[in-house]
Amino acid sequence: MKITVFTPTYNRGYIIENLYKSLQRQTFTDFEWLVVDDGSKDNTEELFDRWEKEDNNFNIRYYKKENGGKCRAINYALDKAKGELFFTVDSDDYLTNDALEKINKWENKLDKSKKFAGIVANLGTDEHKTINNFFKEEYLDLSLLERYSYCEDNKKVLDGERAFIFYTEVHRKYKYPEFEGEKFMTEAVTWNRMANDGYIVRYFNDIICIYEYLEDGLTKAGNKLFLENPRGYGLWLKEKAIFEKKSCLELMKIYYSYYSEIYNLYSISEVAKYIDVPKIYIQICSIFKKTKQILNTK
Repeated sequence: MKITVFTPTYNRGYIIENLYKSLQRQTFTDFEWLVVDDGSKDNTEELFDRWEKEDNNFNIRYYKKENGGKCRAINYALDKAKGELFFTVDSDDYLTNDALEKINKWENKLDKSKKFAGIVANLGTDEHKTINNFFKEEYLDLSLLERYSYCEDNKKVLDGERAFIFYTEVHRKYKYPEFEGEKFMTEAVTWNRMANDGYIVRYFNDIICIYEYLEDGLTKAGNKLFLENPRGYGLWLKEKAIFEKKSCLELMKIYYSYYSEIYNLYSISEVAKYIDVPKIYIQICSIFKKTKQILNTK
């Protein structure tokens, strides 16, 4: 089939029906809904027992596994997906009625001689409103590393969260590293790796996914998730800096920033291990921070 709509979910029985109903309203029906329940303890399983029996124009495949975090759920789903395209839609979001029709139309127009990883569209608080900036062109073909710095009129226009749709076979080559004891890693780890290997995506301004930031969501958890998952956080910071060809001085600034965020939670040896640098680098960061603290007290 053309599209796998993938949803990782955890204790979202109270809201995931909004997404289900939006899938029922889709004007394009060559898709499956693949759901990985990350160990929910609410009524999510009962909902899917009922929904799988309902008469829909699409297949629902529901799997329940031990809680391991979103990126492990993505890895699991990539092995199960049957669609040519892999579209991750969170359980507290829902789609515009023509979302999948637009994705199909956009993908059909991609130049297959180029190294496309997929498509990126917009998220909104409703079908007409988004906190993200718009760009002037009909679309942009860029790498996912370029999104960090791309500007128009001195304003970053690819900021904010977006809807990412990847070719399944491409995404399978870029699964998430899994660290024992950690359950969170920014999805940008694999996006940056794709970009570093020469893949590009096509950006659109169109809003195809409606979101709401909930109190139990990953976005609300903010920086706390990074601090509690230092290996994944360190991996993202270091690889991003290397891929962007930062200088040695810029790298040291990044190591210092990372150390400053977590030094009161982990030892110097642990920090060095988590960001995968020689211990001496973090010792230098520690000395610099202590010196700075002393000077600030005078």
